[in-house]
Amino acid sequence: YVNSLPSGRLRVFKAASLLNSAGVLGATPVEIEHHLEMGRKLLAAGQLAEALSHYHSAVEGDSKNYLTYYKRAAVFLAMGKSKSALPDLSQAIQLKPDFLAARLQRGNILLKQGSTQEAREDFQAVLKRSPNHEEAHDQLSKAEELELLQEEAHEAHHRGDYITTVQVLEKVIELSPWDPESRELRAECYIRLGDPRKAIMDLTPATRLRADNRAAFLKLSQLHYSLGDHHDSLNQIRECLKLDQDDKECFAHYKQVKKLSKQLDSAEELISEQRYQEAIEKYESVMRTEPNVAFYTNKAKERICFCLVKMKSAEEALDICSEAHQREPQNIHILRDRAEAYILLQEYEKAVEDYQEAREFDQDNQEIREGLDRAQKLLKQSRKRDYYKILGVSRSANKQEVIKAYRKLAQQWHPDNFQSEADKKEAEKKFIDIASAKEVLTDPEMRQKFDSGEDPLDPENQQGGGGGGSREWPFGFNPFEGGNFHFKFHYN
Repeated sequence: YVNSLPSGRLRVFKAASLLNSAGVLGATPVEIEHHLEMGRKLLAAGQLAEALSHYHSAVEGDSKNYLTYYKRAAVFLAMGKSKSALPDLSQAIQLKPDFLAARLQRGNILLKQGSTQEAREDFQAVLKRSPNHEEAHDQLSKAEELELLQEEAHEAHHRGDYITTVQVLEKVIELSPWDPESRELRAECYIRLGDPRKAIMDLTPATRLRADNRAAFLKLSQLHYSLGDHHDSLNQIRECLKLDQDDKECFAHYKQVKKLSKQLDSAEELISEQRYQEAIEKYESVMRTEPNVAFYTNKAKERICFCLVKMKSAEEALDICSEAHQREPQNIHILRDRAEAYILLQEYEKAVEDYQEAREFDQDNQEIREGLDRAQKLLKQSRKRDYYKILGVSRSANKQEVIKAYRKLAQQWHPDNFQSEADKKEAEKKFIDIASAKEVLTDPEMRQKFDSGEDPLDPENQQGGGGGGSREWPFGFNPFEGGNFHFKFHYN
């Protein structure tokens, strides 16, 4: 083949062969030494990625030098990549079987990975050549201790004693923090003990300790999903599909999480846009999509309760809020919203009770404190004059409804409709209250004050109150003073 090449290509082929015999194309001993020196300096300076690049070049330039593999392994370890360091240490040992530093380093990694038998072999090999090696003695003892602890943990797990298993695995993981099997076993125990958060804390590093840990990613996604962390659930299941997009279990779970997550995000977006009826419909879809995980039904009920209060559908809100409260008795947002529903229904005592209960669960919540203060003011106010009750309208009544109620009552209680002086006096009092109610509830500023628990017509609330006289007639005069008062009244 060589002899058949054209002369130009033959010269290139021979040159490449000569360079290859020295190591790799274009790598001379001087260049290799330069890479090693640069790698050492950069490693000392903490520039690990740059150091690694030079050690790569050194290994490629001289694949028979055990020290280059050992030094590159040191960089991998400094970068926290123990799995990448192992092959380099093994190669260094293969090239130089009596290289004790590499043996010891590999044994330490294997011990941390939970591979007790292989770790013991490395420590014993060091002690065979150096019987008084203190670190090798210590590490061999740890490997033997770890082996016994692993057996104890598996026995406890086999008999269903998950608390003991967790306690033993605490010591196991302390000795072998890079062992995915121990973390996965402890995660399973935490799940059985009803502590999914701790299971997540073990499974998260386990996903990085195996090359293809789709099972851990799926389990992580399922745990996050069960806790209501749908965004985290979606992120974890996507990691599984990155490893194998055709994984049937991961893909089926991905479709479910993606659909539910989209519905939840859409519902919250609708709420932010004050499109409450559409948000309610979206949350009803959420309950249909996932009827088996309590978190999502509870969340949907809570947010539907909130939307109904915002829509001032007080009676319907009260029903849903009460159901949501039964599901989550300590949820302060549900208590807050039910209190607001009670306020809409003018049941102020119950509103105060709900706000007080919410404050017990969160003493520092400013919104709850302000809500309680307002509910207490409204309760106090209702024991004096309640303009909504005077006109017989709901707190959500609009201006037209207020005027309509006023006109009807004004006609009914006009003093001209009554004959006796006693009846006229009673009618006059009623008529003044009706007019006052109309004045307050048709004026946005005064109505807001009243809704906040302050009566704008109460002399106690007036600044510089004009000598302290009671203000009975809202327009500044009393048309009923002075005997005969036959006149035509316009109900504006």
